[in-house]
Amino acid sequence: MWAERNKRGGNMAVTGSASRQPQFISSTGNRSSSDAPLIENSDTDQIVVPDKTSWKNLFAYMGPGFLVSIAYIDPGNFETDLQSGAQYKYELLWIILVASCAALIIQSMAANLGVVTGKHLAEHCRTEYPRSTNFILWVIAEIAIVACDIPEVIGTAFALNMLFNIPVWIGVLLTGLSTLILLALQQYGVRKLEFLIAFLVFTIAACFFAELGYAKPDAKEVLEGLFVPKLKGSGATGLAISLLGAMVMPHNLFLHSALVLSRKIPRSVHGIKEACRFYMIESAFALLVAFLINVSVISVSGAVCNSSNLNAEDQQSCQDLDLNKASFLLKNVLGKWSSKLFAVALLASGQSSTITGTYAGQYVMQGFLDLRLKPWIRNFLTRCLAIVPSLIVAVIGGSAGAGKLIIIASMILSFELPFALIPLLKFTSSKTKMGTHANSFTISVLTWIIGSLIMAINIYYLLTGFVKLLLHSELEIVGKVFVGILGFSAIAIYLAGIAYLVFRKNKKATHLLSLTTPESRQMENEQGNGSMYCLPREDIISMQLPQRSSLTDL
Repeated sequence: MWAERNKRGGNMAVTGSASRQPQFISSTGNRSSSDAPLIENSDTDQIVVPDKTSWKNLFAYMGPGFLVSIAYIDPGNFETDLQSGAQYKYELLWIILVASCAALIIQSMAANLGVVTGKHLAEHCRTEYPRSTNFILWVIAEIAIVACDIPEVIGTAFALNMLFNIPVWIGVLLTGLSTLILLALQQYGVRKLEFLIAFLVFTIAACFFAELGYAKPDAKEVLEGLFVPKLKGSGATGLAISLLGAMVMPHNLFLHSALVLSRKIPRSVHGIKEACRFYMIESAFALLVAFLINVSVISVSGAVCNSSNLNAEDQQSCQDLDLNKASFLLKNVLGKWSSKLFAVALLASGQSSTITGTYAGQYVMQGFLDLRLKPWIRNFLTRCLAIVPSLIVAVIGGSAGAGKLIIIASMILSFELPFALIPLLKFTSSKTKMGTHANSFTISVLTWIIGSLIMAINIYYLLTGFVKLLLHSELEIVGKVFVGILGFSAIAIYLAGIAYLVFRKNKKATHLLSLTTPESRQMENEQGNGSMYCLPREDIISMQLPQRSSLTDL
C-alpha cells in the first residue's frame, strides 16, 4: 500500500511537471496535512545525502543556513547597527552576541523540526491549533514578512539615491520593479543569484573589516561592550529591541524549517541525527560570518562617530546617521568610491533579503492556509504592502523619516517574535511530535529563558513607552483616560495571546518519519534500501528552485 501510494505520488508529480503550473493553487487532498506529505519527483533537482558516515556529507547540507543568514545582514541590520554605534558606541555589542547565540539555537531547532517530522513550522501550526488561532497566527506572520520587507524597500531606495541621485520617494516606487528583475535573474538559477549577492555583500563586509584597521577601536572597550550588558535610558532599550528584531526574525523560523525539506536524507536514526548535527554546524558558520559583519559595522560606526578629530560635516552625519549617510565611514578604505560601492552592496543586500522574504511568504501561505501563489505574484503583493508606508514616510519625512521607519519595522519584528518562537519551542520539546529527537531538558530550559527575556524586554518597553506617551501628551484628562484604556487593553490582549500559546498543551501527535521503533525498522528491512531515504518535498523544491522558461512557455 505504501509503495502504491509513492507510485501514485510520483506519477502525479511527473504529470504536473509536464504541464504549466497555475498561478493560484489550492490543494484538494490531505497532502500537506497528512502524516507522510512526501512526493517523489524524479524531474526535480535533488541533493541526495549518501547513506554513509562521512564529514563530506556536510557539503550536501550546505545551503539553507546561508540563505537564512542573509536576513542577518539585511538593510535593517545595517541601519540599527549604524545607529547603535553612533549613539552608544560599543555599549550594545552584547545584544549582537546574545542575539547571535540565541539565533543559532533557535534556527537549529527550526531545522530539526523539519528534518525529524517532514513538515515545516507553519504546517505544524495548522495541524495543532484551532482554525481561528491558526488564522491569527497567519496574519501575524504576514505582518512580520511585510515589516521585514520595509527595510529592504528603503535600503534599495537609498542605494538608488546614492548611485543615481534619485529622490528617496521615487526610489521607493522603483523598488516595485525589483520583482521583475529578481524573476529575470532567477531564471538562470537561484544558486547563481545567491552567489552573486553573497559576493557583493561580503565585499562591503571586507571594507568594514579593513576600516577597523583605520578606525582602531579600543579593543578593551569592544570586549567590554560584548560581555558587559548595559542599557542606559529608553533610547538604548528601543535600539536593543530593534537589534533583537533585526537579528532574530519570525519569518526565518518558518523559512529554515521548510528549506531543510529539499534534501534527500537517510531516514535511519543515525541519518537524522547526522542531518541535525550538520545543519547546526552549517548554521553556526553562516551566523558567525553575519555576527562578525554586525560587530564590525557597530565598531566602525562607534569609533568614527566618537572620534575627536571629526569635521563638522561628519559630526552632523553622525548625529542622525542612516543608511543614506553611512558611506562616509568607508572613505579611508574606498575614497571617493565609498558611496558607490556601499550603494551596490546595499542594493545587493536588499535584493537578497527579498529572496528570503518571498520564500518565507510562500511557505507561510502554503503551511497555514494550504494555498500557494506563484513567486512573482507573492513577491509583488508583499512589496506593494511594504511600499505604501515607506512611500508615505519618505514623502513626509525624507531620508531621516525613512531611516526611523526601518527602526520601527525592526521593533515590530521583535514584538511578533513570540508568536513564532513559542510554537517552535513547544513543538520541538514535545516527544509526541519529535520522539527521541525532542529537545533535552537543558536545551528546553535555555531556550525558554531566551524567549522569556525577549518577551520581558518587549513588554517593559511597551509599558514604559506607553506610560510616558500618556504623561507627556497634550490631551485632556478624558482623552488620556480613553487612550489609556485602549492602549492597556491592546497590551492585555498581547499578553493573553502569549499566555495562550505558552500554557496550551499540544494535542496532535506527529507521525515520525525516522526509524525509531522495531516495527519501522522491520518494515525498512523488508522494503529495501530505497525506503532508507526521505523523499524531498516536491512542493518545497518547486517553490525554492524555479525552472527556466522555455520558448513554448513564452
